Amino acid sequence: MREWQGKRYWIVGASEGLGRAVAEKVNRAGAEVVLSARSAERLQELADSLPGAAKVLPCDVSDADSVTEAAEAAGEIDGLIYLAGAYWPQSAREWNAEQVTAMLDVNLTGAARVLGQVVPKMVARDQGHIVLTGSLSGFRGLPNSIGYAASKAGLMALAEGMHADLRDTGVEVQLVNPGFIRTRLTDKNDFKMPQIMEPEDAAQQMFEHMSGDGFARNFPTAFGSAIRAMNFLPDALYYRLVS
Repeated sequence: MREWQGKRYWIVGASEGLGRAVAEKVNRAGAEVVLSARSAERLQELADSLPGAAKVLPCDVSDADSVTEAAEAAGEIDGLIYLAGAYWPQSAREWNAEQVTAMLDVNLTGAARVLGQVVPKMVARDQGHIVLTGSLSGFRGLPNSIGYAASKAGLMALAEGMHADLRDTGVEVQLVNPGFIRTRLTDKNDFKMPQIMEPEDAAQQMFEHMSGDGFARNFPTAFGSAIRAMNFLPDALYYRLVS
């Protein structure tokens, strides 16, 4: 089991939904949290509600200068949890260039900006814990997911590569791939979402994974297993099913 007491974690994307619920779990476990997102007001509300030490550090992950300033202000950290996300359900037939670019920029490139400030320092100390948030939608192309699924697939591949490079060092990399979670982002969907989870339940799954030493977890389990199984279907059958 991981020791949280006395540790310091930078949680990026902490103001809403899953990020907010994860910040509560980590703080209640005894870790000091550095809370980042764009909304200083929402972050301060969260910090005021937490039982332990919490620092508010507004940051826009799509802005390199903002990320650099936030990383410097965060100081030395024991762990990074990246939960920042942007999402609009979208078909390639209705391509919105601004939204697609924003999803890639926040979900993938934003993570790279933050990691670029964090990973070298952890590698130099040979100590650290990095948690990235992928998605079940990242395992194979899905309809009406242009931008989002691609960004999550990229982030998942990034986590896998980091894990391969760092697994024999003191820097630990973990990946969580959740399914549907009831948040302001999934509120945009107008279709049935199988096994949709509440943020608190998803945060518990994520916290249990982060407290262990495994690399990746997909949840909810049944839905995750079904999505993973689709990777083995031939293209003709797969696209007929998902369409």
